[in-house]
Amino acid sequence: MTTRTTFPLALMVAMSLSGQARTSTVTDGSAAQSPPSADLQPSLHADTTAYELADVVVTGTRNAVDVRHLPMTVTVVGRDKLTEQHQTSVLPTLMQQVPSLFVTSRSMMGYGVSTGAAGGINLRGITGGAGQLLVLIDGHPQYQGIYGHPISDSYQTLMAERIEVLRGPASVLYGSNAMGGVLNIVTRSMHQDGVKTSVNIGAGSYGTLQAEASNQARIGKFTSTVSAQYGRSDNHRPRMGFEQFGGYLKLGYDFNDHWNTYVDCDITHFNSSYPGSTSSPLYGADQWITRGVVSAALENHYNRTSGALSVYSNFGRHKIDDGTANAEQPTQRYFRSKDALTGVSWYQSIQLFKGNRLTAGFDYQHIYGNAYYTSKQTGDVLDTPNKQSGRSHRDEIAGYVDFRQDLISWLTVDAGVRVDHHSVTGTEWIPQVGIVVRPLITGEVKVMMSKGFRNPTMREMYLYPPSNEELEPERLWNYELAWRQRFNNFSYGLNIFYIKGDNMIQTVNRKNVNTGEIENYGAELEATWRIGSHWNLTTNHALLHMEHKVVAAPTYKAFVGADYHQGPWSVVAGIQFINGLYTEVGQNETKEDFCLLNTTVGYHLTKGIQLWLRGENLLAQRYEINLGYPMPRATFMGGVNIQF
Repeated sequence: MTTRTTFPLALMVAMSLSGQARTSTVTDGSAAQSPPSADLQPSLHADTTAYELADVVVTGTRNAVDVRHLPMTVTVVGRDKLTEQHQTSVLPTLMQQVPSLFVTSRSMMGYGVSTGAAGGINLRGITGGAGQLLVLIDGHPQYQGIYGHPISDSYQTLMAERIEVLRGPASVLYGSNAMGGVLNIVTRSMHQDGVKTSVNIGAGSYGTLQAEASNQARIGKFTSTVSAQYGRSDNHRPRMGFEQFGGYLKLGYDFNDHWNTYVDCDITHFNSSYPGSTSSPLYGADQWITRGVVSAALENHYNRTSGALSVYSNFGRHKIDDGTANAEQPTQRYFRSKDALTGVSWYQSIQLFKGNRLTAGFDYQHIYGNAYYTSKQTGDVLDTPNKQSGRSHRDEIAGYVDFRQDLISWLTVDAGVRVDHHSVTGTEWIPQVGIVVRPLITGEVKVMMSKGFRNPTMREMYLYPPSNEELEPERLWNYELAWRQRFNNFSYGLNIFYIKGDNMIQTVNRKNVNTGEIENYGAELEATWRIGSHWNLTTNHALLHMEHKVVAAPTYKAFVGADYHQGPWSVVAGIQFINGLYTEVGQNETKEDFCLLNTTVGYHLTKGIQLWLRGENLLAQRYEINLGYPMPRATFMGGVNIQF
């Protein structure tokens, strides 16, 4: 939310932030405690008597920046919004709050992996299921090394302080897989001395149980965050059980006002059963998945410069029984894979002169893994159609520069370029350029042109009969025009975009080839209105036209939501409209239209104890998001949230 204040107060706030930078809470784990740069100082017209304090983001530049100076479109979803519906996953809330973002689902709890899985993240018709949309944790890429896609069940609310979603390519800063946009999970930190503990427990339909506990502490220069999570559900179909264990740990230390360090670890394990589609049921299709990430960073924060050096390692262990159509004839083997992505990231941002910001960075990634089958009877490794021999790892090294300059008080230009070298596919140049015009202190026009790319995965190049070792990177260009404006209690934004891509990897005659194309265009509208001290209304709408249709990308998506708070009571309600959702394309093209009503009611028994009740699909709609997987009708969850 933005707030409006008079210039003297805003100036005092800015000066106070400059002198107390270590308590900033508006940026991510890699910059959450950095002092405001020149980007955050008042930039006013000569006759201006008021100053709008806007959102500060890091995803578009890696350093803390007033969003009004960025040419790209970034949506910020804070922890209050992420937790108000008591969801254990961040994805349902993001689908409501971010225009053009759609996440596939097949049950009440659990997305799963492999054939028939849900959790595909689609943005403007560009899908994360193919690795074209990048998920980050504190700016570090998160995806499976062999298959290249995100693992949606690992993105838990327990770790998130806020989430920044950049719509459009972000390959200049983040490289491969960021061709459609990025979803950056900013992890939690404690900013004031003291200790906070919270416990949230809920239960509901189909034997569903969720539990989460979190403790945060700051003692002088030392900070810690420890969280644990458990969830399980039978779900609404036979052989569709899901169980998950998760944990998050973050330890930080401030050496002085300018240097700090942290280490963190996030891990999740889930067991999931896969029933097959209603027309082709399966028996014995089970999954045992472990995913995790460990990272460490050393950060510096000065008035005119800030930066970080970090190392991170993603790891995964997967065991999958593909199941059989005959309950009496179990399969004889497990599919197994081990993969990891280890990286080093460095960046430094500096203000060379007034109104300027130059960011330079370096990234290195070592991507490796192995996929194989084992016998259920003996545990022996079986022969597989695996052409990975000698190619079970890949390396990627890149450097980038982003230059932003306020030419005058109402005009900012931004340009960046990345040089990315991949050990298999070679060198790729990635440019972007943007302009921001602020004709009003409360509004700005943004124009952006950017390139995105994705390197082919190990699966596409080396695994199974369609594999092709001669594949090249996928590429696209995004063109975008946006307008944003803020008032006292009302803000809105309008975007139009055009995406043109080629070299998309498709399977033709049982071989992966670079023949696919993308041509999408559309418009997005979002608005927020705070009415008094009790009501808050939000809405967003997205229209999408695809010349080459893909599944899980609705042609129209809308959300209308309302929050009400009065005394001990709180009510959060929202209606999600989905029209023209393709569940199958081609000769048997199939589309779905549906409307979902969700409501969460909370009541504070005492200051630290809240009772809550959540209802989803209260209109009891019949619909499918994945073809052959009917979603549950109305479901309910209730629980208690304790804080002390």
